[in-house]
Amino acid sequence: MLYSQRGSQGSWRLLLPFVLLAAWEAGSGQLHYSVPEEAKHGTFVGRIAQDLGLELAELVPRLFRVASRDHGDLLEVNLQNGILFVNSRIDREALCGRSAECSIHLEVIVDRPLQVFHVEVEVRDINDNPPMFSAAEQRLSILESRMPGSRFPVEGASDMDIGSNAALSYKVNPNEYFDLDVKRKEEETNVLQLVLKKPLDREETQEHRLLLTAIDGGKPELTGTVQLLIDVLDANDHAPEFDESVYNVRLLENTPNETLVIKLNASDMDEGINKEILYFFSNLVPDNVQSKFTIDSTSGEIKVKGALDYEDRKLYEINIDAVDRSPFPLAGHCKVLVKLVDVNDNMPEMAITSLFLPIKEDAQLGTVIALISVSDRDSGANGQVTCSLSPHVPFKLVSTFKNYYSLVLDSALDRETTADYKVVVTARDAGSPSLWATASVSVQVADVNDNVPAFAQPEYTVFVKENNPPGAHIFTVSATDADAQENALVSYSLVERRVGERLLSSFVSVHAESGKVFALQPLDHEELELLQFQVSARDAGVPALGSNVTLQVFVLDENDNAPALLGPQAGGGTIELLFRSVSSGHVVSKVRAVDADSGYNAWLSYELQPAAGAVHSPFRVGLYTGEISTTRVLDESDTPRQRFLVLVKDHGEPALTATATFLVSLVENSQTLKVSSRVLVGPSSSDSMLVDVNVYLIIAICAVSSLLVLTLLLYTALRCSASPTEGVCGPGKPVLVCSSAVGTWSYSQQRRQRVCSGEGPPKTDLMAFSPSLPQGPSSTDNPRQPNPDWRYSASLRAGMHSSVHLEEAGILRAGPGGPDQQWPTVSSATPEPEAGEVSPPVGAGVNSNSWTFKYGPGNPKQSGPGELPDKFIIPGSPAIISIRQEPASNQIDKSDFITFGKKEETKKKKKKKKGNKTQEKKDKGNSTTDNSDQ
Repeated sequence: MLYSQRGSQGSWRLLLPFVLLAAWEAGSGQLHYSVPEEAKHGTFVGRIAQDLGLELAELVPRLFRVASRDHGDLLEVNLQNGILFVNSRIDREALCGRSAECSIHLEVIVDRPLQVFHVEVEVRDINDNPPMFSAAEQRLSILESRMPGSRFPVEGASDMDIGSNAALSYKVNPNEYFDLDVKRKEEETNVLQLVLKKPLDREETQEHRLLLTAIDGGKPELTGTVQLLIDVLDANDHAPEFDESVYNVRLLENTPNETLVIKLNASDMDEGINKEILYFFSNLVPDNVQSKFTIDSTSGEIKVKGALDYEDRKLYEINIDAVDRSPFPLAGHCKVLVKLVDVNDNMPEMAITSLFLPIKEDAQLGTVIALISVSDRDSGANGQVTCSLSPHVPFKLVSTFKNYYSLVLDSALDRETTADYKVVVTARDAGSPSLWATASVSVQVADVNDNVPAFAQPEYTVFVKENNPPGAHIFTVSATDADAQENALVSYSLVERRVGERLLSSFVSVHAESGKVFALQPLDHEELELLQFQVSARDAGVPALGSNVTLQVFVLDENDNAPALLGPQAGGGTIELLFRSVSSGHVVSKVRAVDADSGYNAWLSYELQPAAGAVHSPFRVGLYTGEISTTRVLDESDTPRQRFLVLVKDHGEPALTATATFLVSLVENSQTLKVSSRVLVGPSSSDSMLVDVNVYLIIAICAVSSLLVLTLLLYTALRCSASPTEGVCGPGKPVLVCSSAVGTWSYSQQRRQRVCSGEGPPKTDLMAFSPSLPQGPSSTDNPRQPNPDWRYSASLRAGMHSSVHLEEAGILRAGPGGPDQQWPTVSSATPEPEAGEVSPPVGAGVNSNSWTFKYGPGNPKQSGPGELPDKFIIPGSPAIISIRQEPASNQIDKSDFITFGKKEETKKKKKKKKGNKTQEKKDKGNSTTDNSDQ
């Protein structure tokens, strides 16, 4: 006979997994495959690469791999075609037991960029397990006195499959005494009972043999059988009976031993010994159940004996027999179902499956750092786990799948601020009280070359004395880089450029590692006062980063240049003619010298060195002007040939000197110039040579001066024609100012001379003054002249090859209402009462532009700040420039505004106007002296 109860409830349970599967696929968005259990090796599961949107060619380069937490070898992917196939035998019962759902979770990981996919492979159950009985035969003892309709329990079979494959039906071989009744109880438990159809007769048949067959619902059907041996007993008429056939008990897991589970009570209608009942575990109760519980045979109390764990087993079925004490005992039967209730007794478990460390500090936000999986053996709320991170870290957790998280970058990293992070991941379940577990992940930040080498300051100033030895260390630059390893290795180099006509690298070099700057050759202040260059610092990163620092190297002057004489004096001697009738203070000549140094080292002083054995010399030399003048009126006692030396000395430490030899011939007023010339031609051949040199120099200077005069005339004419009411032609505004070589300061040979003119407000490019000529008793009409005993600013030393700039000297006043000229002054006294006194400012040295002058107290009245000298001497030339200022109302001849010519011709014109012939002769002598000075 076949008994099967397959109602609507059973169909719904069969459909439930498929409904849940469809809902899961719709919500997860992940791949889902299914494969039957026991599939052969190589069985096709799915085209996983195509379904994930991956190209076959990129599987190997991107390190395509499949990982499974516990079952990594069951499935495999062919990297050639991207097919997921069965790699080894899959036994669903071994994987999931009797669980309704059974699947293998795979993690598919590809790199470049990192991507993680979750794949669920459902293992479908096949009918590969037949129904099994616990024993090959079951023995029953039944009194012959039992009435028809009596029921006797029989142990059913079990099937390891699930669903319809485990839906068992039973039948027993046809016989006339017994029928089989199958009742389905909770938890899909079948209760089998043999129903007596007719009374037994022990005398007729003492033993009955029946074959019980269990049939599952699979395709094809599988069966299992058990032999039922029924012994027919005589006597006791009533068997003990329980109140219920099935008892349900709910018990917390981890219940302590000796805890009472249930107390059973059975009754027997017999009397005497046949009414006394003993309780026993049925032979159907397996040993693993008997190890967990005990039963008191007399009281019927069932107690806990062993540890109960909900995660190991959720339900226990205990079959109990109640037997009376009759010699022919009868038994009553019941079943106790013990259901365990879950307790939150399992902490969450975490596993970090992948680590992608270290992470670069310039990694993009969302970069995956680690994959984390969590699990909890509890169920319900006790098994619901949430993860969190320690605060104040630039990371976050992203849930990628059920109980799977990715640790990703949430904000930008900076290795220079924090080089590594200790990230604590906390997994906490929803139980009460909740349990948690932690795991630490050390995240190292890899350095990226994102910091430029930095100098302490953008510019350095270095002072180096000239004449340094080659290879001298002058400075050390240092830059720091906040990066690490090779990104912080700084090397130094020069930013090459040209300094004049030479490369910078011919002057200095820098050590690539230490940053020391060396001077490759001796530096010369006279050639190079300031050397400005840049040093580059670059790190060794890829790409390399760099920055520059500026070095200003000031070359300090040292007294390494002796004074040099100019003009004829440089040839070894100078011959001068002097009338005996000159007055005291008459200027005989002037010593002209230059010093290539600067500051005190270029400040020259002059001393007269009379010849050995000579009496008191009637001459003297200005201490700072170099002008040789008479100290008294000459008389007949003075020798006609005066020979003396002038010592030119600078103020350096130690001082350097040069000497100039002067030969002065005293002549009477009645002697002609020719006679004076013959006197000069003496037996000394060296004196003749000096005269010849002077003649050549005068010719050359006159030629140069002529070109200069022509240039000035052309420029003045152009300016006057372009703007007749302004500029150089404007009345009362002398705007053409030229420098004079009569100043006492030594001139630098490093600069070229230029003549400048101004328009509008007067420029301060040139200093103007007139020579200090002696004033005779009849020269009261001469204009007031400033004492030429002054000196230029140290940076504006003028000479044969230099230009005089007065950018720091102030401005000239052209007349009433014109711009002011602020003349520099010095307050100290002078050792010579008739000479002006000059001195360098305190600290004069490199680039000192504050030299000042003061007129001596013995000089005539000085020109006021609103007055200009009436004539100017062109340096190194016998020509002079005369400037006449007329009132604005007068009509002047523009051709006479500026006159050029030799000094003696100019003086003759002046004296002719005055009509003083005696003064003309005296001026002629003075003019001759001045020409010889030039």
